[in-house]
Amino acid sequence: MVAVHHRTVSVDGHDVFYREAGPADAPVLLLLHGYPSSSHMFRHLIPALADRYRVVAPDHLGFGRSSAPSTDEFDYTFEALAAVTGRFLSTLGIERYTVYVQDYGAPIGWRLALADPAAVTGVITQNGNAYEDGFVPSFWDGIWADGAERTGETRDALRPALGREAVEWQYTHGVSDPTTVDPDAWEHDLALLARPGQDDVQLDLFRDYATNRALYPAVHDWLRTSGVPVLAIWGRNDEIFAAAGASAFLEDSPEARVELVDGGHFLLESHLDEVAGTIRDWLADRA
Repeated sequence: MVAVHHRTVSVDGHDVFYREAGPADAPVLLLLHGYPSSSHMFRHLIPALADRYRVVAPDHLGFGRSSAPSTDEFDYTFEALAAVTGRFLSTLGIERYTVYVQDYGAPIGWRLALADPAAVTGVITQNGNAYEDGFVPSFWDGIWADGAERTGETRDALRPALGREAVEWQYTHGVSDPTTVDPDAWEHDLALLARPGQDDVQLDLFRDYATNRALYPAVHDWLRTSGVPVLAIWGRNDEIFAAAGASAFLEDSPEARVELVDGGHFLLESHLDEVAGTIRDWLADRA
């Protein structure tokens, strides 16, 4: 069995927790999680890939076991989270990597790539948008309204997204057999969301999400000009980032591999073997 290490390093005075496995001299896979999860979402994928790759999965600040400073102590924006992640990579001495992005991991990953394009040797996007295509209006309209209006009312309208029903839905919607999804996944997230101050952290990030869209033209240019290999593996039934978000990568990465899987937002919970097998096959083709 592959040994998975659970470690913490200090970045700008904050603890960044991360999971790591695989040979120290192997090609690096950087796994960037989404909301409302943490590196916990990769707990099964890491050992499935670590025989050939050095797999590193940090918790973003405010998530998982990383520090969660209050909103008075840290500016919770995607720009700030990406900056911490970049310094985290420098601390570990990681200079080149394939990045796996999901949900919030995508805008963090895109910022890393734009800051240091040569560092990213490949992109695996699992329900992580880089295009306007794929945003499901019923989920996103409230977030766009809060980002534009920035009132107490638009902010409070998003509070139900922090609750049990909404979090559980993120894991189970679009899955043909929800009994295949481990309830511990959402219970883990809910326990962390219940910490004091977490509502302000997450509402700040909801409000900041609209800033990610302004990056998309630069991301498209990077994809086009760099020719970086892309695997878009997507839960086709996701009601947050629809399948059109996966196909959109073909606009600027015509050689991208697009795989639509009969699952939802958290594809690793229901289709781990299929996702891991596809990733291994895609990486082997590039070796």
